[in-house]
Amino acid sequence: MSAFHPVRLLATWFGAGDLPTAPGTWGSLAALPFAWLILHQGGGAGLLAATGLLALIGVKVSADYARALGRGDPGPVVIDEVAGQWLTLAPLGFVTVPLFGGELWSFVVAFVLFRFFDILKPWPASWVDSQLAGGLGIMGDDLIAGLYGALCLSVLLFLFPGA
Repeated sequence: MSAFHPVRLLATWFGAGDLPTAPGTWGSLAALPFAWLILHQGGGAGLLAATGLLALIGVKVSADYARALGRGDPGPVVIDEVAGQWLTLAPLGFVTVPLFGGELWSFVVAFVLFRFFDILKPWPASWVDSQLAGGLGIMGDDLIAGLYGALCLSVLLFLFPGA
């Protein structure tokens, strides 16, 4: 598959997944500017809608790219990290004052939360990761990690509004 094939571009999030080490971290970082733009144009609802659309696309392209590589959940596939990171960031679109007094800090906290849950894979993310095959398995555990991240971020936003 060529470097510019649409499936590869989306699955690797425009090449972020092809970076040499920690592709999931690179994918999560590459998700942030897109999330910022979507949040500023469409708010939290816009980011949730974009996440849903990306998740649907991600199931297809991640399965296609994994099949092309001949591996179950290849490291270069990071569209799942992008969707999970966006889901974690969505609560920021529903508050007027960002966490810790700045949007940048709110993004840093959301990034750390998502990476924590993506790496830890608390149940049911671990079950999805080990039991579901194909694109649904690739995307599912990261969406659950994103949900955990979003819940924690929401609690922080509630407990420390504009702190």
